[in-house]
Amino acid sequence: MDPGSGTYNPRTVEEVYRDFKGRRTAMIKALTTDVEKFYNHCDPERENLCLYGFPNERWEVNLPAEEVPPEMPEPALGINFARDGMQDKDWLSLVAVHSDAWLVSVAFYFGARFGFDKNDRRRLFGMINDLPTVYEVVSGGAKARVKEKSSTPNNSSNKSKPNKVVGLNARTYNFESQAKAPKPQPKEEEESLDDEEEDEHENTLCGACGENYASDEFWICCDICEKWFHGKCVKITPARAEHIKQYKCPSCSNKRARP
Repeated sequence: MDPGSGTYNPRTVEEVYRDFKGRRTAMIKALTTDVEKFYNHCDPERENLCLYGFPNERWEVNLPAEEVPPEMPEPALGINFARDGMQDKDWLSLVAVHSDAWLVSVAFYFGARFGFDKNDRRRLFGMINDLPTVYEVVSGGAKARVKEKSSTPNNSSNKSKPNKVVGLNARTYNFESQAKAPKPQPKEEEESLDDEEEDEHENTLCGACGENYASDEFWICCDICEKWFHGKCVKITPARAEHIKQYKCPSCSNKRARP
């Protein structure tokens, strides 16, 4: 039984994809915004531990299932043993890779269990493959993947990330209210600029959840790793951002020398 998920069993391609997406979001949280908490749970003195992600976007570090064979595929075993023997970044990347493998195995376990045919499996994989992997989000590779995907010969070098909003100390961006221009623009030109801004940032990914921006959401950029985040993912509001001179994301804030 999948711990923490109750008796929920997705049966359609859409349901399996939602299940996958919820588990993926949970594991990304553990390895990014909740990284300090995750680190502390992975005590090398404890027994073999696994990182579980649940459909409700909750994560948990726990012992593996006792039944053999388990009802569902199990995550990588013993992630805690490597914690102090590797650089933090390398360790988190390793856990992320194994998390990706587990997420795909769970999705296709449901597909096999409920008789998905060739077309169903192809559609499910296509939906999953459109999302950045956990590893890409954790390692920063998602940004490079999007840049490579969206690059064209006419792309300008200044389109790599959103502009900051005038008047804020920390680098922030609200896709609903674009950065104020120093001079008033004609209405037609303003609409054209808004369209260009939206096209420019449509592939920007949140460093916490890995999702693309929505036009009505507030964003903030970490001044250390230069990743962009939904304000809601890192619990920063526009009002609070006005008083932040240098913003550090949870991952960068929690970095410290460890034995």
